[in-house]
Amino acid sequence: MDFWPEFLASSWGKEFVAGGFGGIAGIVSGYPLDTIRVRQQSCTSGSALKILRHVAATEGPLALYRGMAAPLASVTFQNAMVFQIYAVLSRAFDRNVPASDPPSYKGVALGGFGTGALQSLMLTPVELVKIRLQLQQRNILDNKSPITGCRGPTDVARGIFRQEGWRGIYRGLTITVLRDAPAHGLYFWTYEYVREQLHPGCRKNGQESFRTMLIAGGLAGVASWMCCYPLDVIKTRFQAQSQSTPSRYTGIVDCFRRSVKQEGYNVLWRGLGTAVARAFVVNGAIFTAYETALRCLFINDNNNHENIKAENTL
Repeated sequence: MDFWPEFLASSWGKEFVAGGFGGIAGIVSGYPLDTIRVRQQSCTSGSALKILRHVAATEGPLALYRGMAAPLASVTFQNAMVFQIYAVLSRAFDRNVPASDPPSYKGVALGGFGTGALQSLMLTPVELVKIRLQLQQRNILDNKSPITGCRGPTDVARGIFRQEGWRGIYRGLTITVLRDAPAHGLYFWTYEYVREQLHPGCRKNGQESFRTMLIAGGLAGVASWMCCYPLDVIKTRFQAQSQSTPSRYTGIVDCFRRSVKQEGYNVLWRGLGTAVARAFVVNGAIFTAYETALRCLFINDNNNHENIKAENTL
């Protein structure tokens, strides 16, 4: 009965709830661009605009949101855990900083690195199902659908588990860790650095403007995607294949070699423009929603304490 009030009264609880709001804002704002990015990475040609027109004409605009239920269903918990783990690790890696001061940039980078590695355990199955759903209709139209009759993320997950077991569910875990660990280190470091440059002192007083949140969050997303994008391309191609896919990749190194051999090194940057545009929008929304929710929770907590004090003086 008293769990939620006590949970929200703690700093961990506030971080968790605010992170959940940030995750939802990020998914809803950037999912159509994510669908276009995945299709660009997995096909051999086509600009973002060409793919957008083709999807809208052949599958309808709602196809851009296909597979969103999988990340949306888990993103509240996942993103909440990411911000909570980061808050703990950024302090743990640099214990010399007083609790009243913000974490050092060293703690921020190392905390982000550790957070990215840990969250890959949650993210790998979700992204696998999402990618299969985003590519499903295209594969059906091309007469090479690996999973037929799947109406949603649950059907896809069951199909993968039935055909490939737990190994199939966690296909791409290694490359997801290699992608997300350094990317998250750079991600949180960039956000903290840029927000402090745009609004000096805001890391300590938490009084940055919405403009600062949007710009710092957007640039953090762009920086993290720029550093890990080739790995993301390989991850998408590796996770897109199933047991019935012809000429299956034997591993991430084989996927890299064959992709480069067949399509050149440019394939590693295919869809980068779409990913960067999406990253700015999504991460600007994530940090704005996160910081706003956190601010509201602390204001509400302070108001409750003031009301309690007022009652006690009567």
